[in-house]
Amino acid sequence: MFDIQRYTPDKASLWNEFLTRSKNATFLYERAYMDYHSDRFTDHSLMVYKDSTLYALLPANAEGDTWWTHHGLTYGGLVMSDKCRAAMVRELFKDLNDYLRMQGFKRVVYKHIPWHYCQHPAEEDLFALTNVCHASIRSRDVASVVMLQQPLTFSTLRRRGIKKAVAAGVQIKEMQDLEPFWQLLEENLWTRFHNKPVHTLDEIQLLQHRFPQNIRLFVAVRGERLLGGTLLYVSGQTVKSQYISANEEGKKVGALDYLFEQLLQQCARVGKQYFDFGTSNLADNDDLNDSLIFQKEGFGGRAICYDTYEWSL
Repeated sequence: MFDIQRYTPDKASLWNEFLTRSKNATFLYERAYMDYHSDRFTDHSLMVYKDSTLYALLPANAEGDTWWTHHGLTYGGLVMSDKCRAAMVRELFKDLNDYLRMQGFKRVVYKHIPWHYCQHPAEEDLFALTNVCHASIRSRDVASVVMLQQPLTFSTLRRRGIKKAVAAGVQIKEMQDLEPFWQLLEENLWTRFHNKPVHTLDEIQLLQHRFPQNIRLFVAVRGERLLGGTLLYVSGQTVKSQYISANEEGKKVGALDYLFEQLLQQCARVGKQYFDFGTSNLADNDDLNDSLIFQKEGFGGRAICYDTYEWSL
């Protein structure tokens, strides 16, 4: 029923054009974003045709006998137009499994696109995962999301931090130069977790250059001193805080509390629907980082799950 073809670079314009009319794509699926780390992943993305017309996309990579959708992206899964229907997507996954077996894959790890990134309901794939693939949940990460047009009240602790920041003369601004914030972020991650950001400075600068309207840095300053900031990923109706960090002075004066109060208000004013503070799971298991999610929930964020599924072929 479906003609499944492996993506090749000469199809980039066709791939990107389909994204503009899909019901659940974000800029992370554009080839200029996906391909920035092509040296680290073996791309095995798929383009699905029905009656010679492009029907769906599957961003993916191969690791040995495992097919991932996509290991290098925050979320993944089937990219669909509004023409996709549940019964047809069920049949698509039957053909997909046959294709993957023929390619020698033995296992699939499938990241689902969280619903708050979708322009229209788009969970046809979830039905197929259980009905056709008999998939199980491999991991479940918890993100804290604010409904911007119906926000919950900030906690007492977050409101207290905002007052301290205002009294200390903290100001909020957008900043084009990523390097000072990245240095602060790297220092914090290494000191606290002996870890590094997912993106290097060169990588995030490249992506910011390619997507200046989607990747934006907002910072809290006191005079000329950088206190903290957040790098935002702006995708349609949803804004995601991709990175958050503050120095000791910023923590003492509530710089991030004031920063997020201002950002949430600004995002709501321009009509955004959701603000995603990102996930708060521990790096080595699915358990919660309690202190991290406590901070995010203080801004009115509540849980939406980022699920990853797995099945054998």
